[in-house]
Amino acid sequence: MISDFFVTKLETSQVFDEKGNLSVVTKLQALPLTVVQVKTVAKDGYWAILCQLPKTAHKFWRREIRLTEEPQLKINDQIKLADVLKPGELIKVSGISKGKGFAGVVKRHHFKGVGGQTHGQSDRQRAPGSIGMRTTPGRVWKGHRMAGHMGDETVSVRNLTVISFDTTTNLLVVSGTVPGARHSLIKLSKAHVKN
Repeated sequence: MISDFFVTKLETSQVFDEKGNLSVVTKLQALPLTVVQVKTVAKDGYWAILCQLPKTAHKFWRREIRLTEEPQLKINDQIKLADVLKPGELIKVSGISKGKGFAGVVKRHHFKGVGGQTHGQSDRQRAPGSIGMRTTPGRVWKGHRMAGHMGDETVSVRNLTVISFDTTTNLLVVSGTVPGARHSLIKLSKAHVKN
């Protein structure tokens, strides 16, 4: 049983329901996935299918979907979103967040800065402050929040809802916002909600 699917992010938008309430939605392009390889327990140690999704006119994304049992699919078979997800289902969405380069502690970790903007403190408003320790342990703890590379990492958002899917245009609409830039690859997984 396939529980994952790969799509392309188009844009974040908004819709109004019958009562006039505003909801934020994300529009995704869900083109059929083409099977290019079938992995078996005997040869690879696990069941999986390697799928291909168009990136541009001549380039493709290739991603693996793990399975719990032997797939009935063959090479060049197509997997459609309608066979995996239905409107109203809860999903987990994963993507690579937008890269923001080297960021300071105010932007990266929401520090409020050191001291006030008076008494000659011309360049300390966005400083991290003291990071050192005393004699024990005499070092800076690993993982201390400091300035550094921000974004460009895998982010997952759980319990988003499939609003609609148009089979003619392959346009998928899900509730909420999805990580990543426009035209980036997004992974959809069925949410396993415990009762």
